[in-house]
Amino acid sequence: MSSGHPHKQTSHAAASSTVGAQLPDNLRRLDRLANLGLVSASVAHEIKNGLVAVNTFMEVLLEKGEDKELTTMVRRELKRIDALATQMLRFSAAKPPVRTTVRVHELLDHSLRLLEHQMTDRMITLKRIYKATPDALSGDESQLQQAFMNLLLNAAEAIGSNGELTIKTETATDGHSGRRLKIHIQDTGAGIAPENLPRLFEPFFTTKKNGTGLGLSICQRVAQEHAGAIEVKSDPSHGTTFIISLAAEL
Repeated sequence: MSSGHPHKQTSHAAASSTVGAQLPDNLRRLDRLANLGLVSASVAHEIKNGLVAVNTFMEVLLEKGEDKELTTMVRRELKRIDALATQMLRFSAAKPPVRTTVRVHELLDHSLRLLEHQMTDRMITLKRIYKATPDALSGDESQLQQAFMNLLLNAAEAIGSNGELTIKTETATDGHSGRRLKIHIQDTGAGIAPENLPRLFEPFFTTKKNGTGLGLSICQRVAQEHAGAIEVKSDPSHGTTFIISLAAEL
C-alpha cells in the first residue's frame, strides 16, 4: 500500500509540472489575442478619423466644385489609412517612430484644415496662439497627427456648437529633460466628470455611446514614444485642456 502513494504523488507532480509548463504558453496566447484585438480596434479608430477628410472633401465637392488643395489633402489621408491597414495585416510588433523633422505648427494647421468644415457647421470659433519658437522637433509625423486628430475631434465633440477651440503652443525648459515643446488643446465643453479623470487614458475606457475608448490611450502612447507626456485639466465651468509635452531637441 505504501508503494502506491509515492506513485500517486509522482503522477500529481507530473500533472502539475505539465500544467505549469502550459500556463506560460496559454498566457502568451491570451496576450497575443488581446494585442490583436487592441491593434484591430486601434486601426478601426484611426480609419474613422481619417475618413473625416474624405467626408469633408465630398461635402465641399458637392457644394463648391473641385478643389485641388483638398484633393491633395485627401490623397495624403488615404495614404496614411493604407499604411495603418498594412500594419494591422502584418500584425507585427509596434515599430519605433520613423523620425523626421516635424514642423508642429504646420501639422496642427493641416489637422485643423481637415476639421474646418464641421467646425464651421457647428459655429465653433477657432483660436491659434502659436508661441513655440522654433516649432520643430524630431518625430514621426504620422503618429503625431494621430494624436492631434484624436484630441481635436474630442474637443469638437465636447464643444458641440457655439463654443471656442483654442490651440496654443509654447516652449519650456525642463531642468531634467531639456527643452520641451508643449501643445495645449482647450475646449469650452461641459468638462470631464472628476471620477472619470483617473481612467481617461485606460484602453477601452469611454463614456461615449459609440466610442472605442482608444483615442486617448493612443495619444498617450505617441507622447511616450516621443519622450513626452500628456496631461489633462478639466473644470465643468471652463471646459477641458489637454497638454502634450514633447522633447523639442532636433
